[in-house]
Amino acid sequence: MHNTTDPRKILIVEDDRHIAEGIQLNLALQGHTVLIASDGASGLRRWKEDRPDLIVLDIMLPGIDGLSVLRNIRLEDERIPILILSAKADIEDKIQGLAHGVDDYLAKPFNLNEFLLRIDRLLLRGEWSRKAYPVKDPADEVYTFGGNRVDFSNAMAQNAAGESFRLTEQELKLLKLFIANRGEPLSREKLLEIGWGYTGRTNTRTVDNFVVRIRKYFEPNPKQPVFFKSLRSVGYVFDDQPSESP
Repeated sequence: MHNTTDPRKILIVEDDRHIAEGIQLNLALQGHTVLIASDGASGLRRWKEDRPDLIVLDIMLPGIDGLSVLRNIRLEDERIPILILSAKADIEDKIQGLAHGVDDYLAKPFNLNEFLLRIDRLLLRGEWSRKAYPVKDPADEVYTFGGNRVDFSNAMAQNAAGESFRLTEQELKLLKLFIANRGEPLSREKLLEIGWGYTGRTNTRTVDNFVVRIRKYFEPNPKQPVFFKSLRSVGYVFDDQPSESP
């Protein structure tokens, strides 16, 4: 089979060693450099360290599941092509993947030629995207709510009182996660998985401490939050248009 794109770096996040090695062999025969990660946490680590051109991602992974990996990546990179390759082929699973920014979805077992064609197409589409939009990044934008202003391009924010401050990389990431899921309850565990790439073994107080800091930045009264609200026994929810008290 002829590869229609230039050789690229591809990351395979797959816990089945035989499937991962089979994909690696066939993509290497197409001239690509192929990296393998066997779980969600190592997949995120390799994505950050190696910056591949495309990711092939399983959903059912040890530790952090594939959808949490996908959502974590999309907080920083809207462009990298991601193909989900999963035994979970129900329409609801596909909808979940598409809703969180996957580019393509292929169910196991799969036809090798179809898989390679999809990879070629995604790499080509990724190349078009880089050429068509060489400068602007979706994360480089200003978001406003309740008199607050967050500029993701320079990590600066201003609250309704007119106070300006610089945000850390992790504070920006957590804000992006809340904004992308406004109105949707997020558990502390999911916030850790998606926002930090941590598993359930990590202390959820990490999330609480960051939310306390964000409330101090943006809430008129941090002890009575209206934007970043706690949900008892669940976690938190972000509401950028809170209803007025009667």
